[in-house]
Amino acid sequence: MKSDELVEILKSRLPSKQFKWQYDIEANRVRLDHVGLNKGMEISLSDIITRYEEKKERAIDEVVHTIDATFRAMEVEQEKGFQGNHLVYPVIRSTSFPQETSEGHRFIMKDHTAETRIYYSLDLGDTYRLIDESMLPLLKLSETEIMESALFNVRTLSTTMKKDQVSGNFYYFVNNNDGYDASRILNSAFLKEMSEKVEGDMTVSVPHQDVLIIGDIRNTTGYDVLAQMTMQFFTTGTVPVTSLSFIYENEKLEPIFIMAKNRVTRKERKK
Repeated sequence: MKSDELVEILKSRLPSKQFKWQYDIEANRVRLDHVGLNKGMEISLSDIITRYEEKKERAIDEVVHTIDATFRAMEVEQEKGFQGNHLVYPVIRSTSFPQETSEGHRFIMKDHTAETRIYYSLDLGDTYRLIDESMLPLLKLSETEIMESALFNVRTLSTTMKKDQVSGNFYYFVNNNDGYDASRILNSAFLKEMSEKVEGDMTVSVPHQDVLIIGDIRNTTGYDVLAQMTMQFFTTGTVPVTSLSFIYENEKLEPIFIMAKNRVTRKERKK
């Protein structure tokens, strides 16, 4: 699919008269502004095309849903503000993710690993709003209260998994598509419980926001499979986080590098 074709498809799927489209051919992106809200977003066409090659029409559906849900949330915010009992959850982002809004307000965030950072979101049903410092007085919460509430709430989320086996290695996938799958990496009790079940090296991966992968790596082939798997998820995810996986050991996360392939252990050797 070509970029100009994609632009026309998006316009046809999002026909609102409130939308003003600006196609930047050189940057290969679209600026979409909501006239009524006086707010907008920039859309990378190359990212969508990459996902389209893997997911076909489902990639278009995901983008359209995200755009529509985001602007509907903005409309509700403008009309009602942040009134109501909205839950707060943590979300995982790459360290390259912006640290402030387009208006210059600093996001509420916390360091996580060398590859990831924790942001905090106000759940709005089928979408969420990242919390920035300008929202604190309206929410009547401090940064500390937001972080503590989010950590508590993420522990209440389902940890239902699907299991796959490849070359003697086991991979577990948390994929509830609720926007917080990667956030389960912050559920320390869940990770500790999984570490008791894993017989090889336990790996944890968050290639994009809608999946958490836990690996039970029992041979060197397992790391090759994991690298290919996480890269595929990373390139096709709506919100990519990192293609780098982590070793979970002694209740800590350490980045996996190539040399990790030479350190496959067994639980008996860890004891």
